[in-house]
Amino acid sequence: MFSKRTNWNLEQNAYTRALGRHRKSGRHILDLTASNPTECGFQYDQAAILGSLRDPTALRYEPEPKGLPHARAAVAAYYDQMRPAVRVDPERLILTTGTSEAYSFLFRLLCEPGDEVLIAHPSYPLFEFLATIHDVKLRPISLVYDHGWQIDFHTLRNAIGSRSRAILLVHPNNPTGHFVAQHEAAELNALCKQHELALVIDEVFLDYSWRPAPQSRVRHASFASNVDALTFALSGLSKISALPQMKIGWIAANGPDASVRDAIARLEIIADTYLSLSAPMQHALPTLLDQWRTMQPQIMARVEENLRQLDEQLSRQKLVSRLAAEGGWYAVLRVPAVRSDEELAIRLLDQRSVSVHPGHFYDFSSEGHLVVSLLAPTDDFKAGIAALLECLAAS
Repeated sequence: MFSKRTNWNLEQNAYTRALGRHRKSGRHILDLTASNPTECGFQYDQAAILGSLRDPTALRYEPEPKGLPHARAAVAAYYDQMRPAVRVDPERLILTTGTSEAYSFLFRLLCEPGDEVLIAHPSYPLFEFLATIHDVKLRPISLVYDHGWQIDFHTLRNAIGSRSRAILLVHPNNPTGHFVAQHEAAELNALCKQHELALVIDEVFLDYSWRPAPQSRVRHASFASNVDALTFALSGLSKISALPQMKIGWIAANGPDASVRDAIARLEIIADTYLSLSAPMQHALPTLLDQWRTMQPQIMARVEENLRQLDEQLSRQKLVSRLAAEGGWYAVLRVPAVRSDEELAIRLLDQRSVSVHPGHFYDFSSEGHLVVSLLAPTDDFKAGIAALLECLAAS
């Protein structure tokens, strides 16, 4: 009765069942997975945000497939304030209801059923679901760790096949915090031109850089300015302005002019088929996007303080270390691989009421990794890391 593309294993995993039991018990959990900024104690400009949704022009229906011109102009202005500034043509922007819809549009644009998109692992688990419901196969390529993360171009070249259509990266990666370096971007462009592949680059965490790159690694700027291969840079309000409930994202297309013109024409028809983005949100977009000015300093202060707390506690013991990272909202901990990451995460819940993500949630290739969010309120984060280390020391 149902399609094979939705034939998922709907049974909850052991960690999710354990977390559910703890929540039902009413016990306080030191949640080191907290990643919803609206529940992490940040101060929002409520008057400005709610006032932006009362624009009377939203009562008029203007079906613009790419998005209303002034809304796209606001996105272009966001790129213009970057340092260095990135020039984005509003005519090469497609507004979407979040980046998930942006991926949907791009999978429809680039892939026939059964085609492949190459994606770096470790990475965010949502991509597998998005690809499956569009009959697209994800072929993993590796990020490897050696005093920092880097793309394994050997596995990337070997993964390219006759049905490969695109390379998908998150810049910086979630959860590793790896920024694509300039020399990696040059090699990606060369491979895309050689094999007629598109680049799809998710930049939702781009603004959250908290460590300078080593001298040997010059970071690539926004891929919205990439001209050497057909490139689609994705972002949105969820991270830029810490407003995940305000569902606005976008696709910024760039590359060879002929390819970009063709891509935008096709994307416009795809967008016109759905016309899903609401008028109130588009009219509010300039104000909502401008919230980055007050939200990002708060988030960066929280991230930096939690990093300081984490590194200070780690320096007093030898069992656990933090893998080097450059940005984002997460930290990856290397822990003794004496049991599976999921078993360790459940043990932390049962014995210390601490919630962390096991590494396999993000497709780490081996055991011995836990992922913690740096957005968690500082007192909870400090106490949670202390409890985690005590638990591991006692094992």
